[in-house]
Order: sequence, then C-alpha cells, then structure tokens
Amino acid sequence: MVETSARLLRLLGLLQTHRDFSGADLAERLGVSPRTVRRDVDKLRGLGYPVNAVGGVGGGYQLAVGATLPPLLLDDDEAMAIAVGLRMATLGAVTGIAETSLRALTKLDRMLPSRLRHQVRALGTALLTMPPLGPAVDPSMLTAVAAAVRDHERVRFDYVSHRGTTSPRDVEPYRLVHNGQRWYLFAWDTRRADWRTFRVDRAALRTPTGPRFVPRALPPGDLADHVALGTTTSIRRYQAVLTMHGSAEDVADEVPPALGLVEPIDERTCTLRIGSDSLDQLAVWVAAFGFEFEIREPPELLEHLRVLTGRLHRAARSSE
Repeated sequence: MVETSARLLRLLGLLQTHRDFSGADLAERLGVSPRTVRRDVDKLRGLGYPVNAVGGVGGGYQLAVGATLPPLLLDDDEAMAIAVGLRMATLGAVTGIAETSLRALTKLDRMLPSRLRHQVRALGTALLTMPPLGPAVDPSMLTAVAAAVRDHERVRFDYVSHRGTTSPRDVEPYRLVHNGQRWYLFAWDTRRADWRTFRVDRAALRTPTGPRFVPRALPPGDLADHVALGTTTSIRRYQAVLTMHGSAEDVADEVPPALGLVEPIDERTCTLRIGSDSLDQLAVWVAAFGFEFEIREPPELLEHLRVLTGRLHRAARSSE
C-alpha cells in the first residue's frame, strides 16, 4: 500500500508538468507495466484529478484542467518559491489579495517540512518590505483585462485622466504592466488611433468586452520604455530631455521610475526624459538630482533655470 501510494505521487508529479506521456513512457519511468499505469491513472481520476487519455499512435496521458483545484504536488524549490511569493503578496497592490495570500500561506506553512518552514520563517523575519505607495486595484479588474489580452478582445471603460476629466475609451489591450507602484494597461486606443498607457485604478470597466481583434505589431523598441514615457513624460505639459553627467545606473538611483526614464549613452553619461506640468517643479527636480547636466529641450526650461538661478542668488545674498 505504501509502495502504491508513493508510485501514485510520482505519477502525479510527472503529470503535473503538463506534458503528454505515453503509457510506455510512464511505465518505464515508474518501473511498472502499462496495465499498472492504467490502474494508477484510474485511481487518480477517482481522487478528482482529471487525467485525459488519447488513444492511437502518439497518444498518451495528460492532466487536464478540472472544475476544482486538486491538491498539488510540489518539490522543495517549488514550495519555497510559492511561500516566498505569497509572503510578498501580503503587501501587494491588489485589493483583498493580502488577506487571501495570508490564508494560503498559513495552509502551506502547515504542510511544509520543518527544514523548509525554518527557511521561509527565517526569510520572513529578516525581510522588511515597504508597503506599496500606489493605489490598490480590484483583482477582478486585473483578471478581466488579462483575459481580454489573452483572447484578443477589445475592452471599453470610462477613464479619469490625470487632469480629472472622464472620457469613454475603446481599446485593444496588449499588456498589463506594474512598475512597483501602480498597475498600467498598454493598449491601442481605437478612437485616437495611437498607443496609449492607462492607469488601471482610474478605469471603470464596462461589460461585456468588445469584439475580437487581430493583434497588430507592437511599437519598436523596449515596451517598458514606452510605458515609462507614457506615464512620466508624454502626458505632461512640459517634456524635458537632458544629458546627465553620470552613469545610467547612478542616475536611476536618484530618479524613481514613476518620475522619469533613464537611457544610457555611454559609461559616464545618460539621457533623462522627464515631464511635469510646472516649469518650477521641473527646474527644481533636475537641479536637485546631484549631477551636472545639459538641457537639450525644451528651450523654455533653460530660460526658467536662469530666472530660478537669479532668484536663488538674490535669496542667498539677502540672507547673508
């Protein structure tokens, strides 16, 4: 009985890789006859695991998607990865996921061998994660948009812009992006005939989804850079391009991803693209980063820096 149970677990572990295995292949891996494999497959089905069998040449067995989630068989590395991921998710930016992740982590923790439980708890004791600064997003919104991305279905929603105006949008969704603070949707706006980036927390989804679409080619270049520009620079009234005298790595340490996009030029210089609705704010930002720099555009920022420099000089003289 113990040997049979161990063999069932090994069989289940093979099938959970979602590969197609022939009966002969499984029999060889398990060291049993094809007839025993068929009996073991029937036992797994009786336990609620939906195992499909395909006859003929090239047929075999595969674990299918069932109506409910059956127990999973995990190796040590997989169990550790899930435990760490759940612990990180308890501080996630998705509404309600923290409590759900904590419940799942509690269940998993009870089942972990003592050596793995000790490692997970040691990591949890040593790890300090700052809570997310951005707004939380309803998980049903994320799953609905993700399904539309997968199925190539247009989505419609009412969107509140950063200026506070609301407008209906009809888009072809392509990617969900999380920058560490907020969730974004990268999509083709059908009414504006252009690529757009939307904050998911500012969208109120309309149902049902729209018709299917034929995916178009994504814009050239790094998609993450397109999203960064769309969320930090392109939406702003003033869009600055600066040459920074510092490596891209050093400048990126001072410029958070939610503020600007850093692109390397060489080992000692980089390009910073940053935007704001206020020239005063833009001037203070670029002056406070702690690097020498040149303004490539816009010209009004250069003039504004001259005015700001004079103001600072006068304040310094009067204080002395």
